[in-house]
Amino acid sequence: METSGIKYTPKDFKSENAVRWCPGCGDFAVLNCIHKAMAEVGIKPHETAVISGIGCSSRLPYYMNTYGFHGIHGRACAIATGVKVANPDLSVWVATGDGDALAIGGNHFIHTVRRNVDLNIVLLNNRIYGLTKGQYSPTTARGAVTKSSPYGTVEDPFNPAELCFGARGRFFGRAIDTDLKNQVDVMVEAAKHKGTSVIEVLVNCVIFNDGIHKSITEKEWKADNTITLQQGEKMIFGKDNNKGIVLDGWNLKAVTIGENGYTIDDVLTHDATTPDNTLQLKLAKMSLEDGLPVALGVIRNAPEISYDEAFEKQIDDLQGGKPKKSLREFLLNSANVWEVK
Repeated sequence: METSGIKYTPKDFKSENAVRWCPGCGDFAVLNCIHKAMAEVGIKPHETAVISGIGCSSRLPYYMNTYGFHGIHGRACAIATGVKVANPDLSVWVATGDGDALAIGGNHFIHTVRRNVDLNIVLLNNRIYGLTKGQYSPTTARGAVTKSSPYGTVEDPFNPAELCFGARGRFFGRAIDTDLKNQVDVMVEAAKHKGTSVIEVLVNCVIFNDGIHKSITEKEWKADNTITLQQGEKMIFGKDNNKGIVLDGWNLKAVTIGENGYTIDDVLTHDATTPDNTLQLKLAKMSLEDGLPVALGVIRNAPEISYDEAFEKQIDDLQGGKPKKSLREFLLNSANVWEVK
């Protein structure tokens, strides 16, 4: 992806279409942040494509002043892969939801991540099927009462981070819909990353799952229940910035600095770029149930050659630097060709 050097504004990426989501939906914030991130990076609108599947989140391409494609359920990653490989110069983004990406689209999602195609996957996670009116999704918590589980679900949910890491993902970031600054920061880093970037945005569905992320979004306790990781900085959080993440054997532990002998030197320093993802995965899986804050920000950002780069290199190597043949040269006038008189 090459930037233009032109100073863009978020308005340059907004379409003229009226945005139609339920009033108060977290998707509005995600859309605004994508506009801001693209403007900050300097992506050319006419060299950008936004691909989606089916779901509330998948309406997003209609609200972009870029190329877009509204695909079918779960197939956004597959379509986006084709777009990127066919035109490597395009900046390709995927707008998807927890149902679209992780249920019917689960196989496409994990293999896109495994292949490391240069895509930016924005995964809007409201832990419910919103468009089809409130059925439980692959990220809905066990025991949740929904339209399709009136007595509570009996399934354990996917952790999108764990799925991404298990598929050998090289970039994973997380944000919440109400934290616009962190959203934009993560999206900007994702756009700069060569390869598949997965950005999980925890969004609120005001109709079918209202308040699902309340434990980390409310102002009274957000600072104590979340930690925004910054590359090269100590893992410090809390209202008074006096709490930190330390190693306790093989596990992570939240401590108060200055108590029980813990000092700032014991607090871990974040490194998203290390190829070994062991610690990054532990950070991504932190939960309030384990007495740990939910990690936000760029959790993993480890460079590796992307699928499309490797694909282009293979073609160049096979051609030996020779100019690319036309269709007539390559197919019609090569191999088994004979003339009938």
